[in-house]
Amino acid sequence: MAKAKSITGLKRQAPTAVNARIIASTRLDELYSWEAYVDDPYKIDELHNLRIAAKRLRYTLEIFADVLPEACEPLRQEVEQIQEELGAMHDSDVLIALLRLCLGSHDSGSGYTYLLARATRLRAKGNYVVNPELMAHLLDPGVTPSAEQRQGLELLLRDLQKRREEQYRAFRQHWHQLHYRDFRKELLAVLHS
Repeated sequence: MAKAKSITGLKRQAPTAVNARIIASTRLDELYSWEAYVDDPYKIDELHNLRIAAKRLRYTLEIFADVLPEACEPLRQEVEQIQEELGAMHDSDVLIALLRLCLGSHDSGSGYTYLLARATRLRAKGNYVVNPELMAHLLDPGVTPSAEQRQGLELLLRDLQKRREEQYRAFRQHWHQLHYRDFRKELLAVLHS
Protein backbone atom coordinates (compact mmCIF):
# COMPACT_ATOMS: atom_id res chain seq x y z
CA MET A 1 0.00 0.00 0.00
CA ALA A 2 1.28 3.44 -0.90
CA LYS A 3 2.25 5.73 1.92
CA ALA A 4 0.02 8.77 2.44
CA LYS A 5 1.33 11.99 0.97
CA SER A 6 2.65 14.35 3.63
CA ILE A 7 0.55 17.40 4.42
CA THR A 8 2.46 20.66 4.22
CA GLY A 9 1.36 24.22 4.82
CA LEU A 10 -0.81 23.63 7.88
CA LYS A 11 -0.88 26.48 10.38
CA ARG A 12 -1.56 25.92 14.06
CA GLN A 13 -3.39 29.20 14.50
CA ALA A 14 -5.44 28.96 11.30
CA PRO A 15 -9.14 28.13 11.48
CA THR A 16 -9.97 24.45 11.04
CA ALA A 17 -11.69 25.21 7.74
CA VAL A 18 -8.45 26.60 6.29
CA ASN A 19 -6.41 23.56 7.32
CA ALA A 20 -9.20 21.21 6.19
CA ARG A 21 -8.98 22.67 2.70
CA ILE A 22 -5.21 22.16 2.65
CA ILE A 23 -5.58 18.54 3.74
CA ALA A 24 -8.38 17.84 1.24
CA SER A 25 -6.38 19.44 -1.59
CA THR A 26 -3.38 17.27 -0.72
CA ARG A 27 -5.54 14.14 -0.64
CA LEU A 28 -7.02 15.13 -4.02
CA ASP A 29 -3.49 15.48 -5.46
CA GLU A 30 -2.68 12.07 -4.02
CA LEU A 31 -5.75 10.57 -5.71
CA TYR A 32 -4.79 12.02 -9.07
CA SER A 33 -1.19 10.85 -8.72
CA TRP A 34 -2.54 7.37 -9.57
CA GLU A 35 -4.60 8.49 -12.57
CA ALA A 36 -2.04 7.21 -15.09
CA TYR A 37 -3.05 3.63 -14.18
CA VAL A 38 -6.80 3.98 -14.72
CA ASP A 39 -6.68 2.69 -18.29
CA ASP A 40 -4.67 -0.43 -17.49
CA PRO A 41 -6.83 -3.13 -15.86
CA TYR A 42 -3.72 -5.20 -15.07
CA LYS A 43 -2.12 -2.57 -12.80
CA ILE A 44 -3.72 -4.27 -9.82
CA ASP A 45 -1.42 -2.81 -7.15
CA GLU A 46 -1.64 0.70 -8.58
CA LEU A 47 -5.44 0.54 -8.82
CA HIS A 48 -5.51 -0.65 -5.22
CA ASN A 49 -3.38 2.38 -4.29
CA LEU A 50 -5.87 4.57 -6.17
CA ARG A 51 -8.59 3.04 -4.00
CA ILE A 52 -6.63 3.81 -0.83
CA ALA A 53 -6.12 7.41 -2.02
CA ALA A 54 -9.87 7.68 -2.68
CA LYS A 55 -10.54 6.37 0.80
CA ARG A 56 -8.22 8.98 2.33
CA LEU A 57 -9.91 11.77 0.38
CA ARG A 58 -13.38 10.52 1.26
CA TYR A 59 -12.59 10.31 4.97
CA THR A 60 -11.03 13.77 4.91
CA LEU A 61 -14.19 15.20 3.35
CA GLU A 62 -16.32 13.34 5.91
CA ILE A 63 -14.26 14.36 8.95
CA PHE A 64 -14.29 18.02 7.97
CA ALA A 65 -17.83 18.12 6.59
CA ASP A 66 -18.92 20.61 9.25
CA VAL A 67 -16.32 23.18 8.19
CA LEU A 68 -16.27 22.59 4.42
CA PRO A 69 -18.88 23.95 2.00
CA GLU A 70 -22.07 21.88 1.65
CA ALA A 71 -21.28 21.55 -2.05
CA CYS A 72 -18.56 19.05 -1.05
CA GLU A 73 -21.15 16.41 -0.15
CA PRO A 74 -22.12 15.28 -3.68
CA LEU A 75 -18.42 15.33 -4.58
CA ARG A 76 -17.65 13.18 -1.54
CA GLN A 77 -20.29 10.74 -2.76
CA GLU A 78 -18.53 10.48 -6.13
CA VAL A 79 -15.25 9.71 -4.34
CA GLU A 80 -17.03 7.10 -2.22
CA GLN A 81 -18.43 5.46 -5.35
CA ILE A 82 -14.94 5.32 -6.92
CA GLN A 83 -13.62 3.78 -3.69
CA GLU A 84 -16.40 1.17 -3.66
CA GLU A 85 -15.89 0.30 -7.33
CA LEU A 86 -12.16 -0.16 -6.80
CA GLY A 87 -12.82 -2.12 -3.59
CA ALA A 88 -15.06 -4.58 -5.42
CA MET A 89 -12.35 -5.00 -8.07
CA HIS A 90 -9.72 -5.62 -5.41
CA ASP A 91 -11.93 -8.23 -3.74
CA SER A 92 -12.24 -9.98 -7.09
CA ASP A 93 -8.48 -9.74 -7.63
CA VAL A 94 -7.85 -11.42 -4.27
CA LEU A 95 -10.26 -14.26 -4.99
CA ILE A 96 -8.86 -14.74 -8.49
CA ALA A 97 -5.34 -14.98 -7.05
CA LEU A 98 -6.51 -17.51 -4.46
CA LEU A 99 -8.15 -19.65 -7.12
CA ARG A 100 -5.04 -19.51 -9.27
CA LEU A 101 -3.04 -20.70 -6.26
CA CYS A 102 -5.50 -23.56 -5.77
CA LEU A 103 -5.15 -24.54 -9.40
CA GLY A 104 -1.42 -23.92 -9.60
CA SER A 105 1.76 -24.57 -7.72
CA HIS A 106 0.61 -24.42 -4.09
CA ASP A 107 3.33 -21.92 -3.18
CA SER A 108 2.16 -20.92 0.28
CA GLY A 109 4.41 -17.96 1.01
CA SER A 110 3.50 -14.56 2.43
CA GLY A 111 1.23 -13.85 -0.54
CA TYR A 112 -0.82 -16.87 0.42
CA THR A 113 -1.18 -15.59 4.00
CA TYR A 114 -2.34 -12.17 2.78
CA LEU A 115 -4.80 -13.66 0.30
CA LEU A 116 -6.28 -16.03 2.85
CA ALA A 117 -6.62 -13.23 5.42
CA ARG A 118 -8.27 -11.02 2.80
CA ALA A 119 -10.67 -13.84 1.86
CA THR A 120 -11.59 -14.18 5.53
CA ARG A 121 -12.37 -10.44 5.69
CA LEU A 122 -14.46 -10.75 2.54
CA ARG A 123 -16.40 -13.52 4.23
CA ALA A 124 -16.93 -11.38 7.32
CA LYS A 125 -18.29 -8.60 5.09
CA GLY A 126 -20.63 -11.08 3.42
CA ASN A 127 -18.90 -10.65 0.03
CA TYR A 128 -17.20 -14.00 -0.21
CA VAL A 129 -17.61 -16.40 -3.08
CA VAL A 130 -15.38 -19.16 -1.71
CA ASN A 131 -15.46 -20.38 1.87
CA PRO A 132 -12.03 -19.50 3.39
CA GLU A 133 -11.84 -22.84 5.21
CA LEU A 134 -12.35 -24.67 1.90
CA MET A 135 -9.76 -22.43 0.27
CA ALA A 136 -7.25 -23.14 3.08
CA HIS A 137 -7.87 -26.86 2.59
CA LEU A 138 -7.36 -26.63 -1.17
CA LEU A 139 -4.19 -24.55 -0.72
CA ASP A 140 -2.69 -27.16 1.59
CA PRO A 141 0.35 -28.56 -0.27
CA GLY A 142 -0.70 -32.06 0.73
CA VAL A 143 -4.11 -31.72 -0.95
CA THR A 144 -4.66 -32.19 -4.64
CA PRO A 145 -8.09 -31.15 -5.92
CA SER A 146 -10.06 -33.94 -7.52
CA ALA A 147 -10.92 -33.62 -11.21
CA GLU A 148 -14.45 -32.56 -10.26
CA GLN A 149 -13.17 -29.95 -7.76
CA ARG A 150 -10.66 -28.67 -10.30
CA GLN A 151 -13.37 -28.28 -12.93
CA GLY A 152 -15.56 -26.37 -10.46
CA LEU A 153 -12.67 -24.12 -9.46
CA GLU A 154 -11.85 -23.42 -13.11
CA LEU A 155 -15.49 -22.48 -13.79
CA LEU A 156 -15.52 -20.25 -10.72
CA LEU A 157 -12.27 -18.64 -11.84
CA ARG A 158 -13.72 -17.83 -15.28
CA ASP A 159 -16.84 -16.35 -13.67
CA LEU A 160 -14.74 -14.21 -11.32
CA GLN A 161 -12.55 -13.01 -14.18
CA LYS A 162 -15.64 -12.03 -16.16
CA ARG A 163 -17.09 -10.22 -13.13
CA ARG A 164 -13.78 -8.42 -12.59
CA GLU A 165 -13.78 -7.26 -16.23
CA GLU A 166 -17.31 -5.88 -15.79
CA GLN A 167 -16.30 -4.16 -12.54
CA TYR A 168 -13.30 -2.62 -14.26
CA ARG A 169 -15.39 -1.35 -17.18
CA ALA A 170 -17.90 0.27 -14.79
CA PHE A 171 -15.12 1.89 -12.75
CA ARG A 172 -13.28 3.14 -15.85
CA GLN A 173 -16.46 4.58 -17.33
CA HIS A 174 -17.24 6.38 -14.06
CA TRP A 175 -13.68 7.71 -13.79
CA HIS A 176 -13.78 9.07 -17.36
CA GLN A 177 -17.16 10.70 -16.72
CA LEU A 178 -15.57 12.50 -13.78
CA HIS A 179 -12.59 13.40 -15.96
CA TYR A 180 -14.78 14.91 -18.69
CA ARG A 181 -16.65 17.04 -16.21
CA ASP A 182 -13.28 18.07 -14.69
CA PHE A 183 -14.02 16.67 -11.26
CA ARG A 184 -10.64 17.71 -9.89
CA LYS A 185 -11.16 21.35 -10.86
CA GLU A 186 -14.73 21.18 -9.56
CA LEU A 187 -13.66 19.93 -6.12
CA LEU A 188 -10.82 22.44 -5.89
CA ALA A 189 -13.22 25.26 -6.78
CA VAL A 190 -15.60 24.17 -4.01
CA LEU A 191 -12.78 23.81 -1.49
CA HIS A 192 -11.46 27.28 -2.25
CA SER A 193 -14.83 29.05 -2.45
